[in-house]
Amino acid sequence: MPLDRIWKIKPPSPQALQLASDTALSPLQAQLLINRGISDNESARSFLYPRLGKMADPMLLKDMDRALQIILKAIENRDKITIYGDYDADGLTGTALLINFFSSLGLAVSFYIPSRLNEGYGLNKQAIENIVQSGTGLIITVDCGISNNEEILLAMNSGVRVVVTDHHETPDNFQARCPVINPHQADCCFPFKDLAGVGVAFFLAVAIRSALREKGRFRDRPEPDLKDYLDLVALGTVADRVPLLDQNRILVKSGMEIMAKTRWPGIRAMKDVAGVSSEISSDDLAFRLAPRLNAPGRMGNPHTALKILTVKNPSKARDLASEIDTANRERQVVERDILNQIETMMSTTKGMEDLRTLVLAGSNWHKGVLGIVASRLVDRYHRPSLVFNIQDEIATGSGRSIDGFNLYNALSQTGHLFEKFGGHAHAAGFTMKASNIDLLRREFEDLARSGEYGLKDGDMIPSFDVDAEIFFEDITPEMVRQIMVLSPFGEANPEPLILARSLEVLESRVVGEKHLKLRVRQGRKTFEAIGFGMSARHPLEGNTINMIFSPEMNRWKGDESIQLRIVDIKT
Repeated sequence: MPLDRIWKIKPPSPQALQLASDTALSPLQAQLLINRGISDNESARSFLYPRLGKMADPMLLKDMDRALQIILKAIENRDKITIYGDYDADGLTGTALLINFFSSLGLAVSFYIPSRLNEGYGLNKQAIENIVQSGTGLIITVDCGISNNEEILLAMNSGVRVVVTDHHETPDNFQARCPVINPHQADCCFPFKDLAGVGVAFFLAVAIRSALREKGRFRDRPEPDLKDYLDLVALGTVADRVPLLDQNRILVKSGMEIMAKTRWPGIRAMKDVAGVSSEISSDDLAFRLAPRLNAPGRMGNPHTALKILTVKNPSKARDLASEIDTANRERQVVERDILNQIETMMSTTKGMEDLRTLVLAGSNWHKGVLGIVASRLVDRYHRPSLVFNIQDEIATGSGRSIDGFNLYNALSQTGHLFEKFGGHAHAAGFTMKASNIDLLRREFEDLARSGEYGLKDGDMIPSFDVDAEIFFEDITPEMVRQIMVLSPFGEANPEPLILARSLEVLESRVVGEKHLKLRVRQGRKTFEAIGFGMSARHPLEGNTINMIFSPEMNRWKGDESIQLRIVDIKT
């Protein structure tokens, strides 16, 4: 059932030469920008040179003024503040950011991170009751709260003030009983809607610092330098897979520079165990640091991940990094086991290959990894995928989707089947009675076959968008540097893909058990190429292949050479 991907080669644009001339860019850089919808001088400069000076005014966020009034009063009264954050990397980095920020102001601050396995996403009544009993005067949510009317009312009726910061879609039934800072609100004037939860938390911190500055708080005490917090913002933003454009691009670009010399012992320790060098890439954040940060919460203990982002002692940070690395390895084993069960299930179930959606359920499937499993299914089969664990007649699950099928909107159409659900276009979490799964499977499939959410045949075929076709003789260190100017890469700014044809494979071998290493030649030029997780394609020696790849600089023991990172091969 896994499908070969179509290569969609973007034609050279006649605008590229003009844009290159106007901006002093290379024709390749101009073509890459045009492929990303950037075709004029001003937009190109803004994209290529994101600056913190271009950050939007936090006061444009709806309710920021009301939130500041409440928070400043709490600071003045020295009330205890509790940060209630989500258990994923976005929520954890946002929670850590506010804990570190308020601590730097000398304030009493605590946190609450719900258990993914036992409490689930968002606020819950028992947690609110515990927080109230702890003497908290103010709860600030991070990356959650927008779907928690009852819990917010419970806190407020108990005499605790609440400020919600979130970035998820606003449910139709949500009632703003307290200040709500969320750019997705219909009447929010903030010019960029796609901040991550940690991004919203950062803008809140900027606004608080500005307000305190006006009140003279920093006349006799150091003012927090919020640049030091941008590495947390970059990590959470990349982990949450929001578009790396506009405000997010500014925050992540600056944050990656800060991370190279981070002040946080925990991030330094995580970089060490993950093998991340001083030169940080968005891949390092997305595939090395974020999975480790998420792992403890997936396996049942998110507090370990939060501690590593707030710990001050380097020795303790190293111990926590080792715990996190162990949890990540455990997560990988559990994930593989569930995927193997699903593969068996799909291979023995008639008609699976004809489905436009995948709705899969099992008993004793670890709830902490269901989102990753759904992502793997989307990668492998290019279908919207929902994965459930069934326990005591209750099904708890996660879903992931493909472009062109808004998962949150689709689930809203089947909302009568759920006890609760939430999320956005590409990801969601939900709970329902297990007896409703078969009905959901039918209704979800019907949605994908017709009407507003219907997927066409072409939508079901995965593809790679190839930016340019070039010859090996054109690949130089300068060309690689020109491509890297467009980084950081991620959602809405994918890493450029290059096509080269008729390559002679001089050598083919497997390295690290699952990676493919090639030496390929075109004309008089030869390059080393690496295909991560592509060992099944070996051996290719003696074949002539077409290959799409991303060129990169490989640094080893002081030497620097060009390496081609393989994305796909056709023989």
